Amino acid sequence: MSRRVSARLLTACLVLALSSGTVAASGPASSGDTGQSRAPDPYCYDEPSQPNADVRDLKASFTSSNWMRTLQAVYKRRWPSGEALAIAQANDRYWDQFVDKRSFDGFAESMMVAIHEETHMWDLDPSRTRWDVHSAAWINAGQQALTVPLHGGFPRKEILPLIKDTLSSSMDDIYLRDQQQGSYRLQGVLAEQNAGLTGLPAVTVLQEFIKGVGAGNARDIAATNLRYLLLYLRVAKDKHPDYWARIKAEPKLRDLVLTQFLRTAYWLEKSAPYTGKLGSKDADRITATNYAPENIAVLEEFTGRKVRLDSQKHCTVAARQAPDALGSREAPTGQRR
Repeated sequence: MSRRVSARLLTACLVLALSSGTVAASGPASSGDTGQSRAPDPYCYDEPSQPNADVRDLKASFTSSNWMRTLQAVYKRRWPSGEALAIAQANDRYWDQFVDKRSFDGFAESMMVAIHEETHMWDLDPSRTRWDVHSAAWINAGQQALTVPLHGGFPRKEILPLIKDTLSSSMDDIYLRDQQQGSYRLQGVLAEQNAGLTGLPAVTVLQEFIKGVGAGNARDIAATNLRYLLLYLRVAKDKHPDYWARIKAEPKLRDLVLTQFLRTAYWLEKSAPYTGKLGSKDADRITATNYAPENIAVLEEFTGRKVRLDSQKHCTVAARQAPDALGSREAPTGQRR
């Protein structure tokens, strides 16, 4: 499957999620707003995974009829957040459209799309999300963002002038240049960012079973959707100051953006050894642009937190810690340390 075809499939499934009205198990009750950021200081994103856990028995017993039981069992051993999402969405009738049941290897490879789309189904369920008003995001088994205020926004296609390369062109054509997709506002940016980011660990922990190309752009999708989010914040600040002020005053939204930035760094690092299988080298090139000074500046201004630019990119800088203790605040060159 080409990157373009894969992206088109994901786009079609987002439309399906928006129109399905599926009912999934409810997440935990959201806490009230305090007016202050609730992320700890310092904050490092982390979640349990055991990518080397033995699943040979599950592969040997896999059939087209026990795929859901296998899915939950595999992720229970390797990625508990995947198990929890599968349990929450077990009754969703659309799973069958996303899962390859012909072989275990095909099944493992299809998890990028399946988990991506079931994240959409959970996030966009009308019991949690009111389009363009407030959103939800499944982050991991122990962390979900609920009733995150959005205040509408502006069409995401407005970020196109800030993209000066062709690294994300196949996704740009679909999500930014398409007439319908390009008109989606902050809700669309956050929905794609969260689903793409959840699809990455889904295949990272199963990488040894992936032989084809069905998950071959998982890292690119995560890096590109973070690009879109950062550029959306820049356009908000520069072109829509009233809107920027409104969203910057929302603690839940600020915390979600911070978590998603650190979470992307976390899973891109975990998946880096599998570049070529789970993504192209463009994923690292896009990531390097995401860490450009202007992008880090808007992220830090929006969230009110400084992020680490050293080998601990999934962490913030403690307020009491001097910046020079972490090395240069210059943007990384894209070379891994």
